[in-house]
Amino acid sequence: MSKLFLVPTPIGNLKDITFRALEILSSVELILAEDTRQAKKLLNHYNIKTPLQSHHMFNEHKSVESVCSKILSGQTIALISDAGTPGISDPGFLLVRTCVEKDIPVETLPGPTALIPALVNSGLPCDRFCFEGFLPPKKGRNKRMTGLTDETRTMVFYESPYRLVKTLNELAIHFGPDREACVSREISKLFEENIRGTLSFLSEHYTNKAPKGEIVIIVAGRK
Repeated sequence: MSKLFLVPTPIGNLKDITFRALEILSSVELILAEDTRQAKKLLNHYNIKTPLQSHHMFNEHKSVESVCSKILSGQTIALISDAGTPGISDPGFLLVRTCVEKDIPVETLPGPTALIPALVNSGLPCDRFCFEGFLPPKKGRNKRMTGLTDETRTMVFYESPYRLVKTLNELAIHFGPDREACVSREISKLFEENIRGTLSFLSEHYTNKAPKGEIVIIVAGRK
């Protein structure tokens, strides 16, 4: 039966992919990719020749009906993002929701995502946590942080290296400068780094040493 597969891809090391993911990517009739240039690096590494089609946040509203029509006509399609699991701060939700509405089978493979390794490696409680993804860059940013001041669970944020210090300073204002946190950078890559300490310490550290790469911030909940 034709269906949509959501296939997680490595967030760093190209070896962080399952045998089943490679099997699916090799057997489907079309792969939807957030960035076809990035996807080709992975597919070429594993000698996968499946056709690619661009599917990202700027065109997904226009292409979702066409994709569903292809699946309904008998094609099996896989969706991948640049790194990690589609739908987690990446394109995917809209397509999945539309497939569900049209009774199109959807199957999501387990696999890489940055938030879990960062959370577990932080040393902060991980039995209960909340994932906040990227904070709004402008509108709604302060409101989101204010709404989390009484959160007792460990909090997980994604952030750009260009906004990291600003975000750490704002989190310190809302949660207190002594709140424990961890910044994980370049997970599964050559220069992976995990720096633990208070929000004020982390802010000072990255003020003196400009960060690069993909970043996850883990912040302890209110005691």
